[in-house]
Amino acid sequence: MSKNTASQPSLTKLIGLDIFGVGRLHAILLICIFLSAIGVVLATHNTRQMTVQRENLLLEKDILDGEWRNLILEESALAEHSRVQSRSVRELDMERPAPDKEIIIKLR
Repeated sequence: MSKNTASQPSLTKLIGLDIFGVGRLHAILLICIFLSAIGVVLATHNTRQMTVQRENLLLEKDILDGEWRNLILEESALAEHSRVQSRSVRELDMERPAPDKEIIIKLR
């Protein structure tokens, strides 16, 4: 029995010879199909990751927009003329100059 099996080629060797000998075109096409499938999976994965990243950035943008609106309201409240005038009188003891103490400078 050992003489009989030694003379016969192995099944994997026969399959390999058949694929690369007779079915060379089919083997190349099969490899191309596998590479194409891997490319589709990678493209889908990258698209999903970028979609999640985009959603996170949009949420962050909404939060920053709300904070920006609050800062604009705070700035307008702090820069109000009556508030600035009352603080200047109260904290810095400033007062409006008399008309006779005003000096007008003309530029040529």
